[in-house]
Amino acid sequence: MTDHQPTPDGVLRLINGYWATGVVGAAAAHSLFTHLEDGAGTAAELADRAGIALRGAQTLLDGLVSVGLVELHEGRYRNTPEASVYLVDGKPTCLSGFAQLKLKHMGGLAGLPDVVRAGGPVQNATTEVADNPHWEEIVPAIAAQSVTAAGAAAEVLGLAGAGPVSILDVGGGSGVYSGIWLEANPAAHSTQLDWEPINAIARRLQEERGVGDRFTTVNGDFHTTDFGTARYDIALYSHIAHQEGAEDNIAVFSRLREALKPGGALVVCDYVVDDDRGGPALPLIFASEMLLKSKRGGTWRRSDYHEWLVKAGFTSVTFHSAPPATLVIAR
Repeated sequence: MTDHQPTPDGVLRLINGYWATGVVGAAAAHSLFTHLEDGAGTAAELADRAGIALRGAQTLLDGLVSVGLVELHEGRYRNTPEASVYLVDGKPTCLSGFAQLKLKHMGGLAGLPDVVRAGGPVQNATTEVADNPHWEEIVPAIAAQSVTAAGAAAEVLGLAGAGPVSILDVGGGSGVYSGIWLEANPAAHSTQLDWEPINAIARRLQEERGVGDRFTTVNGDFHTTDFGTARYDIALYSHIAHQEGAEDNIAVFSRLREALKPGGALVVCDYVVDDDRGGPALPLIFASEMLLKSKRGGTWRRSDYHEWLVKAGFTSVTFHSAPPATLVIAR
């Protein structure tokens, strides 16, 4: 018997990983991270502020300590720095809504063995349609994931000092990129192309930011709507490439290249994996969601993006870290 005999602890934590989704989602639903941030430090205090059972509060705290989002200090509980930034209600980076959304998605994973055997959805793939009422929940919930990347892209592009630039955001959802970029550059103007119900959410959010007068929308499907020619300084294609196959991505990149003015830049943000598929961790595991939900999507390699963008007519392609995503800037 060796000195480093493996134990089942790590494997059991992975097998029971759904417990983490449940605990984080339930804690978010009751704003436990917000109450902790506001000074509640015991199970009793949290139960009182959240209006939940004492036993429930203690169980959630135990689970949150287990997954590393809450820590004990001199007998009182407090958020870890990570939880403070990403799970406290009202912060621009708050992922609490996303945690609650994922809690509802857990049942769908039961079909993954059949999906793996078939190489794609065995029932109708999730069809995104314009009039689906779930947009009101999903669009704001996923916006926080893009805050860091939007700020990083603004830095790479030198957006703050770029003057009166025009931006096209394809499938922009909440308009989080447009909002952050328009705040950074008071002379910029952004146009979002998306379905009308989503655009309505984005317009409301940009009005709340105070940049609505420089934000316009075009209703339509980006696969078929004309982008125009030499019209924009910057184009954005964020977290869409993973839903599309190679040919579709090349086609959209080619149309975006035509839509850019000479010297313009295309910003692609997505979960990108290394060429040898050895990492990073989150993009690698995200591929299973694409297998489950899309017919052609996946998490694509850096070399895939480079190849597609060159085929589309771009001559410069650079990669920039924006964890857990990657920014691809093409000119």
